[in-house]
Amino acid sequence: MAVKILMVCLGNICRSPLAEGILRSKLPKNFIIDSVGTGNWHIGNPPDPRSVKIASEKGIDISNLRGRQFSTQDFINFDCIYVMDNQNHKDVIALATTEAEKSKVKLILDELFPNENVDVPDPYFGLQDGFEKVYDMLDAACNVIADKLLKENSTL
Repeated sequence: MAVKILMVCLGNICRSPLAEGILRSKLPKNFIIDSVGTGNWHIGNPPDPRSVKIASEKGIDISNLRGRQFSTQDFINFDCIYVMDNQNHKDVIALATTEAEKSKVKLILDELFPNENVDVPDPYFGLQDGFEKVYDMLDAACNVIADKLLKENSTL
């Protein structure tokens, strides 16, 4: 059975597609990685060109991804749900109906800074270097996540 990981941000065009691409690049194909937004503004749209650019500079192609909105079905479809910030966490937890669903939701930077509730800043309204900084944060967090997943699932 494949391990399924979901990345969540606000619009699914900046942070979560980057996180999806980064984590996917670190894991074998039997891991399923996807991304969504809590909002509905960018459904069907490609990632922000600045996210596509920084990912491409790092050897990752996310240009084919398309935005979609988080749904309660995602609690069923995914084993772990990583959110980019505390507001995303509140929005996703508000849709959970069971403790099991709530337990799947984690702040991605808790992998680097356990229990510190650190947000991945939204680079949308910032400059290009904001996307580079976000990439570096997500890359570091995804290294930890990938290491854990590979150790936990070494028999897959």
